[in-house]
Amino acid sequence: MVTTPAPTAAREFPPPEERARADVVIFDGHCRICTGQIRQLERWFAGGRLAYLSLHDPEVARRYPDLSHDDLMREMYVVDSQGRRHGGAAAVRYLSRRLPRLWWLAPLLHLPGTMPLWRFLYRQVANRRYRFGRLESCDNGSCRLHQ
Repeated sequence: MVTTPAPTAAREFPPPEERARADVVIFDGHCRICTGQIRQLERWFAGGRLAYLSLHDPEVARRYPDLSHDDLMREMYVVDSQGRRHGGAAAVRYLSRRLPRLWWLAPLLHLPGTMPLWRFLYRQVANRRYRFGRLESCDNGSCRLHQ
């Protein structure tokens, strides 16, 4: 089986080996929007609380065989220090409680009965992430694969 190495953008973020006690964020390292948001998380919020893996990194399949490539293409996942998986809107909700600069979002994301709305909104953005990511400036051609 031939594996593709993780893109350069994904390697700029601290991996789980460097932060053994951190929650692991699994994101689309081929997506400009995704890598931009991860860059913001690391710069503003994390303080060593998060480690990162691109879903395209073979390490993801080794560490988390229960998460399929299709699942990971649909939504970002956070694997917390207890091994629980939080996907998509639930991952954003989880991070809003873990990262002090996102606490202002927590009350909104935790309003009773609103999770279906957050899941819907998350899916709308996730399904269009390559279009939002300025297709004409896609560095490695991966944007065209998911239109």
